Amino acid sequence: MTRRVRAIVIGGGIGGLAAAAALDRQGWEVTVLERAPSLEPVGAAISLAPNALRALDVLGVGDEIRDLAAWQGDGGLRTPAGRWLVRTSAAAAAARFGGPLVLLARATLVDRLAALLPAGTVRTAAAASVTDPGGRARPARVTTAEGELEAELVVGADGVNSRARTALFPAHPGAVYAGFTTWRVLIPVPGVEFASHETWGRGHIWGTHPLKDGRVYAYAAARTPAGERAPDDEKAELLRRYGHWHDPVPAVLAAARPADVLRHDVHHIAEPLPAYHRGRVALLGDAAHAMPPTLGQGGNQAIEDAVVLAHHSRDLPAYTGARLARTTAVARRAVRVARLNMAGNRAAVALRDTAVAALSKAGPALFLRGFDGIADWRPPYASGKEHAGEQR
Repeated sequence: MTRRVRAIVIGGGIGGLAAAAALDRQGWEVTVLERAPSLEPVGAAISLAPNALRALDVLGVGDEIRDLAAWQGDGGLRTPAGRWLVRTSAAAAAARFGGPLVLLARATLVDRLAALLPAGTVRTAAAASVTDPGGRARPARVTTAEGELEAELVVGADGVNSRARTALFPAHPGAVYAGFTTWRVLIPVPGVEFASHETWGRGHIWGTHPLKDGRVYAYAAARTPAGERAPDDEKAELLRRYGHWHDPVPAVLAAARPADVLRHDVHHIAEPLPAYHRGRVALLGDAAHAMPPTLGQGGNQAIEDAVVLAHHSRDLPAYTGARLARTTAVARRAVRVARLNMAGNRAAVALRDTAVAALSKAGPALFLRGFDGIADWRPPYASGKEHAGEQR
């Protein structure tokens, strides 16, 4: 039996929930279908730059997120022995981009986005697939375990291995392995004080950042073969790789339990899609433009997508026009940064560190220039209500 609905969002992650909230503010009746049994996010914490915070302002939740999050930027870049290559300033970043870079738990952001939606909007344990993208004269069709749904608009926000993307562009090669894996922990580390930092080694990076709630977010990345896993457990693997690095890395590892450590290989879309829509279906976030995490922009770009999609929800070619070039450029920049900070050749690492240190001495503005054109983005409208009538 086929049932008609107005808008469906496939995927209840950050991008999907933001899209649902933005569409709701534009007057759409939205159903979110999430295949997992709960909205518990994959991952530990998320960095939000001013561009994403401005998009969250459109949803009416930006100030709340700023209040819950820790400002980032007072710290810098180090070598594994502890030498500072770059000192950064949160105030300088906020002044340059018109707002702070902040960090908070992914679960907190997911909870706040879900709270923006009417009761009953989100259905978990509800896998869905696009069976017909629809067209000008016909609705899109989505198949679920409970039957088929027709919708005026479908949003594919189902992640890096998106089935919605495959349905729209079956000839596209999809996401490919980026050449490295990541580990993340989000834990209390009592009695340890440190300056927020990222550390670049040979084919390895580590980052340690405090959250406002007192926990510590730490992440690591290393060049490994795809699919490789530790012979014992991932905490032991981190100790082997990073246990001899500068403080507070050993203290963080000592406080972590094996169950606290998340590990995921990194995949990205190396070949851009020809469009972010087909028929009545639009893609956003990792489904459209999965990128390495080296700029911290994956989730940020998904939130941007959400508010721009709502703005162009009756004109999906305009959505593609607004997002394809921008996100492709950001993704390519993330790939270039990954080549830099994951360099494994000893001579290349020495040259990299010397160049980064010299750049830092020239002034913090030069180092921050890497986020120009990214963090200074502004949404196409200030709030979600004023355009609701014309979007219906």
